[in-house]
Amino acid sequence: MSPSTAVNSIAKSGARLPPLPTIRDLVRLYKLRAIKQLSQNFLMDERLTNKIVRAAGNIADNHVLEVGPGPGGITRSIIRMFPRQLVVVEKDRRFLPTLQLLSEASKELLQMDVVCGDILDYRTGDAFPDCPRTDWQGKRAPVHIIGNLPFAISTRLLINWLREMSLQTGAWSYGRSSLTLTFQKEVAERIVAPILAENRCRLSVMNQIWSRAEMKFLIPGKAFVPKPDVDVGVVTIIPLKKPLTTVHFDVVEKVIRHIFSMRQKYCRRGVENLYPPERRDELTELTFRMADVDPLARSFQLSTEECLRIAEAYDELIRFNPGMEHYNYRAPKQFVEEV
Repeated sequence: MSPSTAVNSIAKSGARLPPLPTIRDLVRLYKLRAIKQLSQNFLMDERLTNKIVRAAGNIADNHVLEVGPGPGGITRSIIRMFPRQLVVVEKDRRFLPTLQLLSEASKELLQMDVVCGDILDYRTGDAFPDCPRTDWQGKRAPVHIIGNLPFAISTRLLINWLREMSLQTGAWSYGRSSLTLTFQKEVAERIVAPILAENRCRLSVMNQIWSRAEMKFLIPGKAFVPKPDVDVGVVTIIPLKKPLTTVHFDVVEKVIRHIFSMRQKYCRRGVENLYPPERRDELTELTFRMADVDPLARSFQLSTEECLRIAEAYDELIRFNPGMEHYNYRAPKQFVEEV
């Protein structure tokens, strides 16, 4: 920590937000209600929002991107940890007045930027122009993504971010940035599911290739307003210094998706669909022989390494068969040039 940072931290240690209405009061004052179509659920218990932020680790003097802050419950807890910069991205304009109120109240403590937009379109690599870039093999980047994610887009967001992580772009252009996110309990359990777990799936394997994911704790559904039908899991995701493969993310994702597309059938059945009918049997057999994987295993029985060996075999085969990588068994017709 630099001397100026140390002084800044000491100065902030006795600082606090000025008195503000509670989140519940703000929700009533601005007549805010959760919109089911946007998968909105408010978390107003300060003990729980503080616990979520603590799960992210030490964020003091770091850079934080909050996803879907809503009325600002988690936002307040983030501010109390004194990050250097906080960027909140909120799609629903109804919440802008409460977020601007927090921005104004905390201006002596940190830089807070309120962005009205869709997180799916937001360029995370542009969030912190003054943030230093760190070496991927060194300590983690001083960048954290925190959010109570809308259930409807949580899986899509995570896959998008894993892709950026693998390419070291977006929020990962700064280095090994961390994620602390909420998911439906079932999805959270899938993310961290080990080999042989019944809920092991594409998300489990994709996360384990590029990161270390850990379920921190569960939040009962009754803690949210309105109460969702499920409990919620808080998961932290830390990028690995050395990913388990150098094969491009898009190739790996395609193969893993096919492997898990028929969970209760032999994994061979999913892999077969990677190849056009006229060469399907030949190339499927070759894939499993190159990968040294049992084609009669079921997907959840495969280790992450075995899944990767299948992906690496497929990657090698399409290099010798240009055009085959575009084959899509769901499309009406596909023409593949054989070389």
